[in-house]
Amino acid sequence: MPSDSSSSGSTAPGRGLVDYGIEERPAMGESVALGIQHLLAMFLSTVALPLVIAGGIGLSGPDTVFIVQMALFVAGIATIVQVYPIGPVGARLPIVMGTSAIFVSPLIDVGSEFGLAAIFGAVIVAAPVEIALGYVFEDIRRLFPPLVTGIVVMLVGLTLIPTAMQYAAGGPGAPTFGNLENLGLAALVLVVSIVVNQFFDGFLRAASVLVAVVVGYLAAVPLGLLDLSAVADAAWFSLPMPLSHGVSFEPSAILLVAFAYVVTGMETIGDISGTTESVGREPTTDETKGGLVADGVMSAFAGLFGAFPNTSFSQNVGLISFTGVASRFVVAIAGAFLVVLGLVPKVAEVVAAMPNPVLGGAAVVLFGMIFSIGLRIVSRGAELNRRTLTILAVSVLLGVGVEWQSDALAQLPQDVQIFATSGIIVGGTVALVLNAVLPREVPPAGVSPVDDPVAGEESGTERAE
Repeated sequence: MPSDSSSSGSTAPGRGLVDYGIEERPAMGESVALGIQHLLAMFLSTVALPLVIAGGIGLSGPDTVFIVQMALFVAGIATIVQVYPIGPVGARLPIVMGTSAIFVSPLIDVGSEFGLAAIFGAVIVAAPVEIALGYVFEDIRRLFPPLVTGIVVMLVGLTLIPTAMQYAAGGPGAPTFGNLENLGLAALVLVVSIVVNQFFDGFLRAASVLVAVVVGYLAAVPLGLLDLSAVADAAWFSLPMPLSHGVSFEPSAILLVAFAYVVTGMETIGDISGTTESVGREPTTDETKGGLVADGVMSAFAGLFGAFPNTSFSQNVGLISFTGVASRFVVAIAGAFLVVLGLVPKVAEVVAAMPNPVLGGAAVVLFGMIFSIGLRIVSRGAELNRRTLTILAVSVLLGVGVEWQSDALAQLPQDVQIFATSGIIVGGTVALVLNAVLPREVPPAGVSPVDDPVAGEESGTERAE
């Protein structure tokens, strides 16, 4: 039986939908088991995205291990802060945090152009953008309807397709790039993830990609693709050191990352709404503001400690609805596990040893789901009429075009290129502008206009990390 209750859980209209409300605590043994379940649900995305960024900018093995270690550590701290706020920082909700997929493509662009220190500088300096969103969101939300947000989320998935395929073939620059062993291993991970997701139920379905990665990891052993030699030399315990990789500030990099903060901020609103929906109510203004402020503050904290921006994870929101356990105490336990794992370099070394084809097979699923979620946001939030189809077509085509054929813009000034060759920036800006200036089609008399600037806000945003 719950040992602690409050109105957040027990008096909510949807109380019958949950076994434990937000302020309730299961018994300690049960809480630990449920916390580990949250950890498993978000673990792959938390480590896979830093691995993709590290590979995309050509980091060395030790640097990659450090990035993974800090990703776990910061995700844990950020989760605990969301659950148990520090002043205005935190939603006081069961929100699990981790590395955001929205930043993968922009950070690869920044790192390739300016280096790792510029990534951390941009992450730190641009973070106040999302903090500000927490205070002004009600005034600007009409600028970001599901049509615009959905297009940007679709572009995140589409612009990462080349990265997923490169890893599936063995990784950029690999001497065995494209051989049958690499492609076969990636295909195994892809097939297992689909089979488990479609033919199994419950938590196994929710963790289908993680299950597939474990299968691929083991299958890599007889193929000679798994090298764990560095694990033995890795330390058992290591304290994080701030700014260990330095920091530099490039204006164009800061602006690029600032745009990504705006996008992920819009998505965080959806996750906060989904979390409170599990207990049958809408989020309060303080919860929404606190969640966005925590996203920004903890992302700046991530930059200080050599990690990438953090945001809420939708798969854990879904896990709350599925299990009926909305206890923030349970989520705090998951955060504590993440902190502990982040302090153990051996764990990061095991993760960093993941063969590229295994990561590639998982990335095909993860990045593909990001695209499909963006498509669902658009279809739920806007009628697919001539106006919305025009915005969708032009925004996606230009976004994908400049990302995949960046050499077409090689004559532009270098500082301009980092914006002009970012599919998310170009496509998102085009969608934002076209949505603001194109006339809306007038629906027949008596029919509600689905394609309204604020239509679909309540279903608004979803995320695959």
